[in-house]
Amino acid sequence: MSTTRKASAVILAGLITGLLAGAGLGVMWAALAPRVPLVVGPGLSYPQGYQPEGYLAADLAFGVLALVAGVLVTIGLAYMRREHLFSVLVAGILAGVVGTFAMWFVGTRLGSVDIEGLVATTTEELVVDAPLEVTLAGMFLMWPIAASVVVTILALSDWLSGRRRGTG
Repeated sequence: MSTTRKASAVILAGLITGLLAGAGLGVMWAALAPRVPLVVGPGLSYPQGYQPEGYLAADLAFGVLALVAGVLVTIGLAYMRREHLFSVLVAGILAGVVGTFAMWFVGTRLGSVDIEGLVATTTEELVVDAPLEVTLAGMFLMWPIAASVVVTILALSDWLSGRRRGTG
């Protein structure tokens, strides 16, 4: 029974840590990510010039923050419950899903602009910063993938050390 309790404790810790870390990283992402200038006029909005590097830089900032969070949070979870890596894997992936959603939600809300409202109410063209968004869907997988890689490395390390001792 205590094994189940400990496994559920690490999963709960992963969910809580993922939510809190994701919200904090959302604030960091909103502060770090560059914004693309957007021209807004009566009935229209379009990026000022062709600037894919602005969108790519925002995606990369999101991905790097998620990758680092995935590694650090999963190492912390493994420190909590190293003897049962499956619960660490589940907790790390759940932390990644919850944390990535929180990071995206907070970051996009802090970097939001009501473009449709500006288009509807403006009478002349003006330049504003485009809302913050993730354009590369793969960036949402960075945290769970990092968690999976950390657990895989730990499992491989445990297996190799067991083979050296002759117990694996």
